[in-house]
Amino acid sequence: MTAYKILLVLLVITLLVLQMRLWIGEGSYAHVDGLEKKVVVEEVTNSVKNERNEVLRAEIRDLKSGHGSIEEKARVELGLIKEGETFYLLVEQDEP
Repeated sequence: MTAYKILLVLLVITLLVLQMRLWIGEGSYAHVDGLEKKVVVEEVTNSVKNERNEVLRAEIRDLKSGHGSIEEKARVELGLIKEGETFYLLVEQDEP
């Protein structure tokens, strides 16, 4: 084999190795695309969690600011009533 043929074979092998890195493995187009999709999913998840945190912060501010919100929460969630009040429970009957 002549020097030119050996050089040509080495260049072809180098080109193939570089192409494999471009299309397969870490840092390839497919890998980067997958990572970009994961980033989008995480951004959506973070957005939902940030909205939930804002709702919880607002609820905490309401509970710290006055007794009205505490009383409302006790009535709704715990079914508490004040002294002198009458509690009525309306039960719907299941229709056959």
